[in-house]
Amino acid sequence: MDKTAGIYNNAYILGISFISALGGYLFGFDFAVISGALPFLRTTFALTTWWEGFLTGSLALGCMAGCGIAGVLADKYGRRPGLMIAAAIFALSSLGMAFSTSLSIFIITRFAAGIGVGMASMLSPMYIAEISPAAVRGRNVAINQLTIVIGILITNVVNYALSGYGAGAWRWMFGLGCIPSALFLIGVVFLPESPRWLMKAGQSEKAIGILDKIGGANFARDTASDIAMSLTGTKKQNYGAVFAKAVRPAVIVGITLAVFQQFCGINVVFNYTSTIFKSVGANLDSQLFETVAIGVVNLAFTLLAMWQVDKLGRRPLMLAGSLALAIIYLVLAVLLKGNYAMIWVSVFVLAAIGIYAASLAPVTWVLISEIFPNNVRGAASSVAIESLWAAYFILVFTFPPLAAHLGTYGPFYLYAAICFAGYLFIRLRVKETKGQTLEELENNFKAH
Repeated sequence: MDKTAGIYNNAYILGISFISALGGYLFGFDFAVISGALPFLRTTFALTTWWEGFLTGSLALGCMAGCGIAGVLADKYGRRPGLMIAAAIFALSSLGMAFSTSLSIFIITRFAAGIGVGMASMLSPMYIAEISPAAVRGRNVAINQLTIVIGILITNVVNYALSGYGAGAWRWMFGLGCIPSALFLIGVVFLPESPRWLMKAGQSEKAIGILDKIGGANFARDTASDIAMSLTGTKKQNYGAVFAKAVRPAVIVGITLAVFQQFCGINVVFNYTSTIFKSVGANLDSQLFETVAIGVVNLAFTLLAMWQVDKLGRRPLMLAGSLALAIIYLVLAVLLKGNYAMIWVSVFVLAAIGIYAASLAPVTWVLISEIFPNNVRGAASSVAIESLWAAYFILVFTFPPLAAHLGTYGPFYLYAAICFAGYLFIRLRVKETKGQTLEELENNFKAH
C-alpha cells in the first residue's frame, strides 16, 4: 500500500494530468461531433443505413490502427512523443473532414481522425496512471474521462448552435476541432516523460528527478526501487509476451472489460441520439437539444465518479453500473416500442447516460491503465484498447440496420442481456485495485 499519501506535489501532478488529458477532450470531440452532423451528412452524401453505420464506425477502425501505432511508440520511444503525434493528427484530420468533397474523402479523413483518437485513448490514461501516486491514481486517470465528457458537452452545444446555419453547418462542426488540437500539441511540449518508461529505458536519474517533483526524495527513492524490482530479469517484450501465462489473467480481464464497455450499448445513445428521438416524433431541433442534455448529465455524473472512484472502489461502481443499465434498457425498449411521449424516453435515456458516466465509462479506463505489468503495459494496453475500438465499430455499424429491421427498440433488449452478462463477469473475475501501487497490482494479477 502507498504509505506516503498526502505529501505529494498535487498542483504539479494535476497540472501534467490535465495537459495529458486534453487528448481525452479531442477524443470526446471526434466521438460526439458525428451525432450533430449526421442529420446533415445523411442528406449531403445520400447515406443508406449501411453507409451511415460504416461512416460512423470508420472512426473506430482508425482507432484500432492508432492503438497499434501507439503501443509500439510508447514502448520504444516513450509516452510523450506519441501524444505529440496524436495532437498533430487530430488537427489535420479535423480540417480534412471539414473540406471533404465526397463520401470517400470524408471516410478516409474520419479514419485518420480515429488514428489520433486511438493513440490518445491509450496513451493519455496510461501516462496519467504512471505519474500518479496510488492514493490518487483513480481520481487522476478519471480526469481523462472528465475531459472526454467536457469535449462531448462543448461539441454538442456548438453543434446545436451551428445547426441553423444551413446544409453546410457540418463543415464548421468538424473544422473547429483544429483549435483544441493545437492547444493540446502546445501543452504536450511541456510534459515530462513517464518515470516508469524512463526506468525501463535505463534513464533512472531522469526518472528519479521527476518522481522527486511528484512526491519528494523518499517517495522517489521508494518508487524507483519498486519499479526497478518489477523490471528485474525481464527481457525486451513484444506482443507475444502479452499472452504469456503469467500475465494472461490480467489481459483477459482487460480485454473483456474493454469489449463490455462498448457492447453495453451506451454509445448507440451517444452516436444515434437523433435516430432514437426521431423514432418518437422529435423534430431536428429537439433531437439536437437532447444531445446537449446528454452532455450535461454525462459531465455531472463523471464528476460524481471522480469523487467516488478512490473511495467506493472500482468493483462496486462497475457492478452497480452494469446491473442498473440492464434494467434501464428493458424499460427504454418498452417505451420506444410503445411510442411513449418523448419526455419519458428522454428521462430513461438520461438515466442510462448518468449510470454509465458514473461507472463503466471512467472505471474501465482506470482498470485498463492499472492492471498490466510495467514491462508489457504499453503492448497490453494496446491490445485491450484495440479490442475496445473493434467492439465500438461492431456496435455502431450494426445499429442502423438492426433498428431498420427490428425497430429502434429492438437492439436494447440485446444490450440489456449483455449488461447482465457483464455484471456476472465482474462479480467472478474483477478484483479491487484502489489504493495499491502499480507494482503491487502486478503481483495480484499474475497467474500463480
